[in-house]
Amino acid sequence: MRGLAYICETAHNRSMKAVIWMGSSKDDLIAFPPDARREAGYQLDRVQRGDEPEDWKPMSTVGASVREIRIRELSGAFRVIYLATRPEGVYVLHCFQKNSQKTSRQDIVLAKARFKALPAAIRR
Repeated sequence: MRGLAYICETAHNRSMKAVIWMGSSKDDLIAFPPDARREAGYQLDRVQRGDEPEDWKPMSTVGASVREIRIRELSGAFRVIYLATRPEGVYVLHCFQKNSQKTSRQDIVLAKARFKALPAAIRR
């Protein structure tokens, strides 16, 4: 029975995409409060497995196929901007705490710069 569990687990792990962190995005996510960090990790896990996050919106202002995970916790609103259309992995472009209704220009500019830093073939 142990062999069967190992095979299922291995096959399952093969279908999960890697997370590829751009710039300081991993450190920025680690700096989230514990509840927001846990929720971000859960939502990224969903994306890695090919599912959609529970609360997201497209971020076409950043680039084609870029999305934003929206997290609301008692400690505030948090965002994870990512690109998941590439077979090699989920590119996390930017993680930040949102301080106003509208995403700040600074956060969009940073995510856009990281998106443009991806090789042209990946951005398609």
